[in-house]
Amino acid sequence: MELSQYTEGFAAAICLTLMVGMMLTFALGRRVGVRHHRVDPGGARSVSGAVEGAIFGLLGLLIAFTFDGAADRLEVRRSLIADEVNATETAWLRLALLRNDDRGTLRGDFRAYLDARLSFYAQLPNAAAAAPHLEKANQLQATIWSHAIEALPHATVENSSTLLLPALNQMFDVARTRKVALSSHPPPPIYGLMMGLALICSGLAGHFASPSARHPLVLPLLYASITSLAMFLILDLEYPRAGFIRIDSADVMLRELLQQMQSTTDIQVPHD
Repeated sequence: MELSQYTEGFAAAICLTLMVGMMLTFALGRRVGVRHHRVDPGGARSVSGAVEGAIFGLLGLLIAFTFDGAADRLEVRRSLIADEVNATETAWLRLALLRNDDRGTLRGDFRAYLDARLSFYAQLPNAAAAAPHLEKANQLQATIWSHAIEALPHATVENSSTLLLPALNQMFDVARTRKVALSSHPPPPIYGLMMGLALICSGLAGHFASPSARHPLVLPLLYASITSLAMFLILDLEYPRAGFIRIDSADVMLRELLQQMQSTTDIQVPHD
């Protein structure tokens, strides 16, 4: 699923559908189980119990691993924001190696670049609105690199290229890594398998409960609700730019860096 396709309402609809489906399969499994129990009371319970335990265990492992992976990817995305702040600030500080007029030009490029980066993430999950800002940031990367190459021969510090160019490379690399991380999600068949197993397990639970003449509705409802909630949280963790669980607060560090850049005065000194 693409980021632009995900919304809280879409995830809630999927999970609500799953919950209703689990309630229906529970009722169906119990009806089938009651018939089997009347024909053969207690027949093959040990075998069916082992199969049910194995399938329930598989569902539990699948939910646990998917949830853990989603939480890990959320932390990676958050840490990449800090990495971009550090890389951008390092490159910004190393502009001091250049002479004043070249430094002023590149500082203007940096401000426009970081503003485009922030605007891109602020527009998500609206991919159409965010795309122009990403394109502008990519163009500014080429502009920054070109201006840096032109300015380095006139730098005030010897071997400035060995300090500035790697810093620029790191800044651009982190931006690309963040773009990859933005679209890194489990393939849809994983979610399909998890939902299918949830429905199967619900049906097996109803079949297992069939010997009792009366069964409280609250138990299957609780089971379906918890499973659907787990699915919803996994989806929200996977899409922290669109759901209730968000990492927008981490962008504060980039905004603070942009404010710091904007408050820096560029003093132009004429050169002979």
